[in-house]
Amino acid sequence: MKLNKIVCLAVLCSVGSRMTAQETYPFRNPQLSVEQRVDDLVSRLALEEKVKQMLNSTPPIDRLGIPAYNWWNECLHGIGRTKYHVTVFPQAIGMAAAWNDALIKEVASSIADEGRAIYNDAQRKEDYSQYHALTYWTPNINIFRDPRWGRGQETYGEDPFLTSKIGESFVLGLQGDNPRYLKASACAKHYAVHSGPEKNRHSFNSDVSTYDLWDTYLPAFRTLVVDAKVSGVMCAYNAFQGQPCCGNDLLMQSILRDKWNFKGYVTSDCGAIDDIFNHHKTHPDAATAAADAVFHGTDLDCGQSAYLALVKAVKDGIITEKQIDVSVKRLFEIRFRLGLFDPVEEVDYARIPVSILECRKHQDLAKQLARESMVLLKNDQLLPLQKNKLKKVVVMGPNADCRESLLGNYNGQPSRMLTPLQAIRERLNGWAEV
Repeated sequence: MKLNKIVCLAVLCSVGSRMTAQETYPFRNPQLSVEQRVDDLVSRLALEEKVKQMLNSTPPIDRLGIPAYNWWNECLHGIGRTKYHVTVFPQAIGMAAAWNDALIKEVASSIADEGRAIYNDAQRKEDYSQYHALTYWTPNINIFRDPRWGRGQETYGEDPFLTSKIGESFVLGLQGDNPRYLKASACAKHYAVHSGPEKNRHSFNSDVSTYDLWDTYLPAFRTLVVDAKVSGVMCAYNAFQGQPCCGNDLLMQSILRDKWNFKGYVTSDCGAIDDIFNHHKTHPDAATAAADAVFHGTDLDCGQSAYLALVKAVKDGIITEKQIDVSVKRLFEIRFRLGLFDPVEEVDYARIPVSILECRKHQDLAKQLARESMVLLKNDQLLPLQKNKLKKVVVMGPNADCRESLLGNYNGQPSRMLTPLQAIRERLNGWAEV
């Protein structure tokens, strides 16, 4: 019994000293600059640990007290794909139709509040699963000019100027105006010249004129990077002028990093690194494709395995560990700017409660935005209908009672939905037959 007590005491002392050591690492000190903290943290990582932090689903680093983190989250028009009930705003194409950039900024700010509430609650529960992070792969600022492209609803439409204005407001609202911390991290996607076709997007090579590149496809990206200071960019599946976008000389180096001086992180679209050697076939294997993507500034692989080959690439001399460090530091910088390693009392956003989900203010914003997104083409004194003059109303059409069509895509789930048919029945209850 005495021996057992001594062993237990030794174990407890060991755990206590390890926790104390973690807390005293320089990267834990909020008084140091982000750069100093990032440098300290990355210097403590082994090569294999660094590479695993370059996948969207990162494992914990227990010896340093760093929890798991899944970068992939969505908030196209409200927090998406979460198990929490959230406010669902009009789909992106509807947001743009409102032509109200001030309202969009307010909406994006409320979305970030709900995202923070979910993140805070999940952290308390030690739930590090997907769709709980603060890195949102939104907005989609591709130009939508062909209705056959099925993802056009995610965009702000066909006009580069409107897309720039709405996208800028969304980023500013989402990331917040705190001089020290990001409320959330936005990501401009899909960079670039990615507007369909959807079917062969994994192997398609886009080749547009220099004028069209700068006049149509790049203005919104420039606005978000240079003016809105977006913290993330997602490189596209397709190739541009023969080079995959995630390893493209012109797009990634000459324009994004050099001309626009982008300092944030770049993530691949999901599976895009695999596309480089499997579909574009510009590289023979994962190691060479992954190394080339990192050379071009793609810091994160949204994928399961391609970037794991970076360990082999370093050992084979294809890329240096120092180059790996550049990407890993960019990734941790985002997490530090979000305040993820700071005490709760230091970060105001870390105290946003779940009671803010679907609050009255956010519901009212959603209603206002929905109203402003609508366009009445013609009204010959027919509307509004007077319910006291109605006897029978017919509601027809494939979306009249379709709940799914209310939600769009990349959506969350509200606690209550009303289809047009349900709403009309409620409004006319006792007045007319529907």
